[in-house]
Amino acid sequence: MQNTLPRRALLSAGLVAAAAPLAAPALAEAAPELTWRLGSGFPKTLDILFGASESFARIVGEATDGRFKIQPGTATEIAPNEGLLDAVGSGKVEIAHASSNLGFAKDPAFGLATATPFGLNARGQSAWWLQGGAAELFAEVFAKHGLVALPGGNTGAQMGGWFRKEIKTTADLQGLKFRITGLGAQVMAKLGVSPQATAGPDLYAALESKTLDGAEWIGPHDDDKLGLQKVAPSYHFPGFWEGGAMMLFWFNAEKWKALPKAYRAVLQAAAAQVGAEVQAKYDARNPQALRRLVAGGAQLRPFPQEVMEAALKAANDLYGELSAKSPDFKRIYEAMKTFRNEEYLWFQVAEYTYDNFMIRARARG
Repeated sequence: MQNTLPRRALLSAGLVAAAAPLAAPALAEAAPELTWRLGSGFPKTLDILFGASESFARIVGEATDGRFKIQPGTATEIAPNEGLLDAVGSGKVEIAHASSNLGFAKDPAFGLATATPFGLNARGQSAWWLQGGAAELFAEVFAKHGLVALPGGNTGAQMGGWFRKEIKTTADLQGLKFRITGLGAQVMAKLGVSPQATAGPDLYAALESKTLDGAEWIGPHDDDKLGLQKVAPSYHFPGFWEGGAMMLFWFNAEKWKALPKAYRAVLQAAAAQVGAEVQAKYDARNPQALRRLVAGGAQLRPFPQEVMEAALKAANDLYGELSAKSPDFKRIYEAMKTFRNEEYLWFQVAEYTYDNFMIRARARG
C-alpha cells in the first residue's frame, strides 16, 4: 500500500472530470452499499472548510449512484477534536477532514504535513505532495498510526493574526498571550510568546476580557465572521507559520484497503476536486472580506522585518531540536527544505516578477 497509494491517490484536479461518468457503467452492480461517517475538524461557521466535507460526501454519493454514502459531521458530534485522528486510526470513525496539527502531539512529523513555519506556499505545498515525493514520505509515518491521507484543500497564505496592540519589535512579543497551535506555537514560544489553544468561538470574549492579547485564525473570509477588529484591531501579516496550509482527508487504513478499487478511485477524485474548490473559494472571497474588515476598523500592518528574521531563526533552531529527537521529522523536513529552495528558485524568475509588476500596476491605477 505504501508504495502504490500516493501516486494513485494524489490525483490532480484535472482528472476529476473523468470521474463524472463513473457512476453506473464503471461500478459493478455488485459494488457494496456502504455508509461511512466523516468527522470535520472545523465548526460549521467555517463554511469553506466544513463545506469541504459536505462537498466530498455529495461527490462520492453522486459518483457511486448513492451506493457509497458519507455522513459528514463536526468533530464534537463524533469525537473530541484533539482525538479525531485517533478515532479514525482506531476505526471508530472512517474519515476525518482536518489539519495534521491534530497529530502533532503523537508524532512531530505530523506538524509538517499541513504547513511548516517558513515552509512552502500553497502552490509549492501542492507540488511537493503531487510530484515531489511528500506523499510517499508521509504515508510511511501515517501508516504507523493506522491512517491514510489525501490532500483536501489549501487556505493559501494565512494572516498573522489580531493583536490588541501593534507589534513593532520582538520585545512586544514578550509574555504575549496568543492563540496559536502546532509548530507555529513552538516557534512563537521561542520568541517569548505564551501560546494558547483557545477555540475559535471563544476568541472574541477572550480578547475583549484581555484573557488573550492576540489570536491567529485563518484569513479575511473566516476572520470576518468573528468581528475581532472590534477588540483587537491590529491585523498583522503574513502568517509565516502557515504560508500555505493544506488540510487533509484522513481514512482508517484497514477500511481503506478493504474498499473496492473503484471506490478508492472515487474517493481520490472527490478529494482532488474538493481540494481545488477550497483554495478557489478562499482566493475569490478573501478580497471583499478584507475590504469589509478594514472598513470595520481593522488596521493592516506587516510584521516588522526584525520580527520575521527572529521568527525564522527560532524556527530553524526548533527544526534542529526536533530533528535530533525524531528521525521521521528530520527526513521529511530535509526533503521539504530541499524542495522549497528549488521552488523559490523558479518562483523568483517568472511568478514573483510578474506578480510584483501587476501589484505595482494596480497601485498606480
